[in-house]
Amino acid sequence: MKFFSGFSLQNESYLFNEYIKDSEYTVCGFSYGAIKAYEYALKEIQNGRRIDTLQLLSPAFFQSKDTKFKRLQLMAYRKNEEVYLNQFLNSCFYPYEKKIVERSTTVISELEELLNYEWDMEVLDDLNSKGINIEVYLGGVDAIVDAEAAKDFFKNVATVTYIKEANHFLQLS
Repeated sequence: MKFFSGFSLQNESYLFNEYIKDSEYTVCGFSYGAIKAYEYALKEIQNGRRIDTLQLLSPAFFQSKDTKFKRLQLMAYRKNEEVYLNQFLNSCFYPYEKKIVERSTTVISELEELLNYEWDMEVLDDLNSKGINIEVYLGGVDAIVDAEAAKDFFKNVATVTYIKEANHFLQLS
């Protein structure tokens, strides 16, 4: 199993042990890492490598957000990166207890990428046609992504597990 971490994070995969399929043919990513997992899976398949399952845990999904929202996020990051990242992590855990997670070095280009990323329905359909099982996990009280819009987007190409009371880290309490 190959895991890709979320924006500004590292080594947080332990938080998702109950969801992650432990197989050498599984690619998994959390939030921003879901984008990276998806892109990695595409490259691996193009290179003739086997991928059975693509797991997207709280995938970064901002296609439903307007440019004003995205611009405000970037402005806040530029104004004070440390304050922005602390507020971001607090929002990831909201409304439940914050756990300790390891932070990674961040760059604004990663935030720009995740805010402006467009998931491609045709490519997702193609992955399905190649026999890749796409699993999407979303929390109903996620304060980071629009889980309802993500659910509606992915429901025709993935098995979507919508955990009504879960946050961005898929915590229930």
